Amino acid sequence: MKAVDKRKKFDQMLCSYQVTKDQRVFIYWHEKLVKTLKEHQANRFIEMIDNSESQEAQLIMARATENFKRGNERIKSELQR
Repeated sequence: MKAVDKRKKFDQMLCSYQVTKDQRVFIYWHEKLVKTLKEHQANRFIEMIDNSESQEAQLIMARATENFKRGNERIKSELQR
């Protein structure tokens, strides 16, 4: 994680998420909705986020939004498995 977060941006809580009853996931960045995941992607995201620490969870959420350049590709493909 240290090699990924050299500027220590993920020490702050930039991203958050909400899981609905129908297992959709809403990902927020600075309290603005930026991404909605459903079905398989949502289930995979929940599985990944449950097994992570705070900073790692921030990185997973940032990558899942697809708005951040480095590392998106791997997380996106993992969510689609």
